[in-house]
Amino acid sequence: MLLNSDTGKYLILAGLLIMLAGFAVYFFNGRLNWLGRLPGDIRVERENFRFYFPLTTLVIINLLLFIIMRLWRWLS
Repeated sequence: MLLNSDTGKYLILAGLLIMLAGFAVYFFNGRLNWLGRLPGDIRVERENFRFYFPLTTLVIINLLLFIIMRLWRWLS
């Protein structure tokens, strides 16, 4: 693994993004309860079994991350 100043910048950016996500979940918990309960999210609940796959939520998050990365690349 090659560590240089670019690697440090990416680690700092990743840490800031995780911190922002943590603040959003902590402070906007009541307003984000729809996240994970969208139409298309798969939920199967039985007596002793629970399966949950947030398909639509993952697609929306993926699209948002894609747009952010494209904007980042376009601006730099």
